[in-house]
Amino acid sequence: METQHTKPSSLSNLQREMLKLFAQDVSEEDLIAIRQLIGQYFAEKAMDLADESWQKKGWTNKDADKLLKSKMRTPYKSDKA
Repeated sequence: METQHTKPSSLSNLQREMLKLFAQDVSEEDLIAIRQLIGQYFAEKAMDLADESWQKKGWTNKDADKLLKSKMRTPYKSDKA
């Protein structure tokens, strides 16, 4: 709780929670496992959002094959003009 004499925290809720966790002494093995869990969580979340978008657009496996074979690069302007 903030009082008149304290500054608002510039840390996010996630950062504060991580600081609580890392205030404890954990082994290097546990640290690696925790990093993997965090990475897996965000990867799954990204995949869920991609799946949701895919379904909203009604894309099929045929569309995926088409995307894989296309070159969707942005053309660059030539400096020689």
